[in-house]
Amino acid sequence: MIWLLFIVFIVCLILRFPIAFSLGLSCLVYLLAKGIPLIVLPMKLYSGIDVFVLLSIPGFILAGNLMNQGGLTEKIITFCNHLLGHIRGGLALANIGASMLFAGISGTAISDTASIGSVLIPAMRKEGYDTDFSCAVTASSSTVGPIIPPSVPMIIAATLSGLSVGKLFLAGALPGFLLGFGLMGITYYLSVKRKYPKHARSSIKQIGKGFIDTFWALLMTLIILFGIIGGVFTPTEASIVAVVYALLIGIFVYKKLSLKNVMVLVLDSMKTSASLMVLVGFANLFGWILITEQMPQLVSNEILGFSDNKYVVLLLINLLLIFVGTFMETIAALLILFPILLKVAMAVEVDPIHFSVIALLNLMIGLTTPPLGICLFVSASIGKVSIGKVSKAGLPFLLVSLLVLTLVTLFPQISLFLPELFLD
Repeated sequence: MIWLLFIVFIVCLILRFPIAFSLGLSCLVYLLAKGIPLIVLPMKLYSGIDVFVLLSIPGFILAGNLMNQGGLTEKIITFCNHLLGHIRGGLALANIGASMLFAGISGTAISDTASIGSVLIPAMRKEGYDTDFSCAVTASSSTVGPIIPPSVPMIIAATLSGLSVGKLFLAGALPGFLLGFGLMGITYYLSVKRKYPKHARSSIKQIGKGFIDTFWALLMTLIILFGIIGGVFTPTEASIVAVVYALLIGIFVYKKLSLKNVMVLVLDSMKTSASLMVLVGFANLFGWILITEQMPQLVSNEILGFSDNKYVVLLLINLLLIFVGTFMETIAALLILFPILLKVAMAVEVDPIHFSVIALLNLMIGLTTPPLGICLFVSASIGKVSIGKVSKAGLPFLLVSLLVLTLVTLFPQISLFLPELFLD
């Protein structure tokens, strides 16, 4: 009967049902076909979200929305432009730099693409950058966000694996910066080759003012990260600290938050959190069905039957996750596949923290992999250019991302160095 589960799920995806409803409907059909009492549905739905660390997600979502509404995006872009604008292709480099800084606030790639892209894609086009290049840079740089802490997908991975959120946050830092600087390198090369514009060098005063404007936002990231790592508070408590901090900064420092827009942001954050929790609940039911049908053992036996070489297994997992990441939202893919593939990786002695970073990198790269990468569609819609042109322009960035993935896969210390240094 497992085939019925997958058929209904795939058909729902083709019909463009929301991923949560696709999971729920396929599970419902399976339960009815198997004659399993439907009381299982609410039980598994509730048990999936009854996890303490998941309480941190609504807080981080609200904190990110508060900081973004407070004008943070424009301040980060301005600061990065002061630092990098005098270099050839400086605005494109500022785009990537803004994504690296914005990562600590949004934690999701799609929100990064939409928020930064809506500002920078028109600005880059106005300055003479090719539109497809501008869209490709924006989409590719947005994949850095969920790697650099704090990250919502990292919290999900920690929940699924039982690993420390602090360790996963630290594990993503070096790979995230490696990816960001790699994308900067190829951007600079293409900018010089195509003679994209540059600006006059900003004064020390302008750079200083830009730093002060973004300092408060960056401080929030440091408070969250070091608070969790230092054991001062749990991830859930950290999310509440982030909300209070974002409110104070938005009202008294940036002075762009009022009671009216705060209430709107709270409502938007509630909607986002609710949809995410429904997704987590249905994914838990979907995962329970896979376990009862012994799918993890089947997948493990198939992969390990093909080869028990650690690097061959990781290569197969990488290919699978990149493919899935092209058409499935990151958190949904994590919820469905991560527990299964983690067992396979651990069977060939891959460190679970190392594998968590590999899995997340793969899914992020999938978001910009043609022809279905979600971030490509978002940036193409903002730039009003065809997805084909954006996909072609994004190929050099995709190659850099794959190179970083290869390095992180082959050299575990890139992801394990900081967790071992601070928490072991």
